[in-house]
Amino acid sequence: MSAYDFTAQRLFVRDELAPGVEFAPSAEALNYLLNVLRLREGAAIHVFNGRDGEFRATLFDVSRRAARLRVAQRLRVQPERADLDYCFAPLKQARLDYMAQKATEMGAGRLMPVITHRTQIRRLNSARLQSNVIEAAEQCGVLAVPGVAAAVELPDFLARLPTQRLLVFCDEHADLANPIDALAGRTARAGVSVLIGPEGGFDDAERAAIRRSPNVVPLSLGPRVLRADTAAVAALAIIQVAIGDWRSCDAPVS
Repeated sequence: MSAYDFTAQRLFVRDELAPGVEFAPSAEALNYLLNVLRLREGAAIHVFNGRDGEFRATLFDVSRRAARLRVAQRLRVQPERADLDYCFAPLKQARLDYMAQKATEMGAGRLMPVITHRTQIRRLNSARLQSNVIEAAEQCGVLAVPGVAAAVELPDFLARLPTQRLLVFCDEHADLANPIDALAGRTARAGVSVLIGPEGGFDDAERAAIRRSPNVVPLSLGPRVLRADTAAVAALAIIQVAIGDWRSCDAPVS
């Protein structure tokens, strides 16, 4: 297969996809196709749904307020979603939007809000969070669209964590050390959860509870204090380099 065309316009849809399938885009997608991209009869676009892979589709039966898409050949097969959870204390909206987009780009398989003692935002707009995930997937060639979990209190999160699952605890109080070395010898075979706290960090009781987890790796993100949304990029980059899919295209986190 030739190199993937990352300049192509991409559209996430919820319809089933296969060669020959025809469907009407949602109202939101239709507005994007006709009024934002200004596509016309016969225009091509890449479509994906997070389940069936990515396909080339053609716009037809176009009018001012309606159009249909006809699916043609499959361009990419659907990869499995990474067993890599990005677990975070919800942030104020603009930083939360950024965080969701960057976690998607960095290969997270699921975004999990975790409510801590110092969490500033306790009511989360899950629909907006999912929209940011989808937008990032559309723009960055992502097919395995991350899931968005319901918010959970930190004690419940720790209680539900499988014993064998690796918990990477990004702790500003951890000893400064090479984070790649800290993960040496660890495995991602049972999945990975990356936990980052709120602005202001975890309190002492929370930190102690996290460190009692059976398969936890406290991780320093360097000598500088990072904002929580910046920490998302730093932590996920470390994971992907050390035990994730940056090591080799044949070695995904699973």
